[in-house]
Amino acid sequence: MTIDQPYPRRWAMLPAILSASFMTLFDFNVVNVAAPSLQHDLHAGQAALQMVVGGYAFTYAAGMVIGGRLGDQVGHRRMFLIGITTFALASLLCGVAQSPGQLIAARLLQGLTGAMMVPQVLALITSVFPAPERPKAMSWFGVTLALGSVAGQILGGVLVQADLFGLGWRAIFLLNVPISVVAVLAAARLLPDHLSTDRRHRFDVLGAIGIATSLGLVLVPLILGREQGWPVWGFILMVLAVPAFGATLWWERRHAEPVLDLQLFRSRAFMAGLPANAAFMGYFGSYFLVLTLVWQEGLRLSALQAGLAFLPMGVVFALVSVLGRSAVARMGARAVTLGSLIVALGLIVMIVELHVLRADLTVAWLLPATAIIGLGSGLAFLALIGSVLANVEPTRAGAAAGVLTTTQQFASAAGVAILGSIFFANVGTSTSLAAYARSAERYSYLALVCVLASAVLATLIQRRQAVPQAQAEPASSGAK
Repeated sequence: MTIDQPYPRRWAMLPAILSASFMTLFDFNVVNVAAPSLQHDLHAGQAALQMVVGGYAFTYAAGMVIGGRLGDQVGHRRMFLIGITTFALASLLCGVAQSPGQLIAARLLQGLTGAMMVPQVLALITSVFPAPERPKAMSWFGVTLALGSVAGQILGGVLVQADLFGLGWRAIFLLNVPISVVAVLAAARLLPDHLSTDRRHRFDVLGAIGIATSLGLVLVPLILGREQGWPVWGFILMVLAVPAFGATLWWERRHAEPVLDLQLFRSRAFMAGLPANAAFMGYFGSYFLVLTLVWQEGLRLSALQAGLAFLPMGVVFALVSVLGRSAVARMGARAVTLGSLIVALGLIVMIVELHVLRADLTVAWLLPATAIIGLGSGLAFLALIGSVLANVEPTRAGAAAGVLTTTQQFASAAGVAILGSIFFANVGTSTSLAAYARSAERYSYLALVCVLASAVLATLIQRRQAVPQAQAEPASSGAK
């Protein structure tokens, strides 16, 4: 197969590999709906609940760069098959867990195995699809991520409430097993077997360990600190993250094939894009958890009712993701700015409702605000990846995607840890609707700061992308 003869099964292959991306996002968000059931059935405390949600995101983020490099070394097809097979095994372990500790361990493994397969999705799309077809394939990648996020809320509630075969919350994990089996069979038949490089790669073991350690030194204290009274060891670990990351950067500059490609950070648009993604995902990762707890603990909705309460937001999110692909592609980073501002409007409406209504809060009052937030989130989420990777050199696209995805997932985990801790701290031991409404209001102020920061940073992406274009125009006119 050559560039003149693109891989003939590329469009048949796409659904098989996108199923992996869908499952990883679905599993990050589906736990939010099942959170109360996990607390009751496994007697999981708040720290354990945050580890179930945030721990998955941490290993997923920390393992992303490792998964990308292993794909380069042993082949993307082989690495995808290994990743999705082990992801199915980890999902099975989650589904049969008998204690919070077992579930946390299985979730950490699930996040790591997800990180083994998802980088291969971007690499396969980049390698297999010709340049004219690549934007369309990438847009379906964005749609898949968006739908996976929303489906986790809605389908998760249906599965928990349906109590299939008496499995309860376990069904949300066991569902991955048959889907993974079908995906493995399809991928084994459809994925090309030519994508490993001729040159042998030197895997940067110390760099991978350094990045994972640096992330862990920050995230673990954030997740566990509040319930343990913010012990001194937590602050010590967070301080140690600075020299650990500094030492990692020193090593990466000297390694022939570093895990973290530092050349990417010479792009001003890429440098602005990472914090824009981090700010938005910090809100996005925590919002579903907080709203689910308001639905189920504050308003006493069942898991099914909570899932259905997400429906207006989910429908708007999905419609924007599917129907707005071409518009978002034209707008670029402006879609991130516009979407973030729409989310900010929805959060302001929610803040007013929570402040005024308190104990009189109802689902009906919150639905319009969540629909507005869904509209803005769908618009921004779809553009977050493309706007940052637009000016990256094709030879660095895989490394850039790995760094970007790691940033997004770590920001999601940090959002759950930091904003979730603030929410839980404000609720305290109270079980009243007024307490949950008050805590959600204070959380919404912080989420508002995140999305406004994302909007501002996205404008910087636009300006910095415009600079090379403006510099190129005189050269083009001079050539004429």
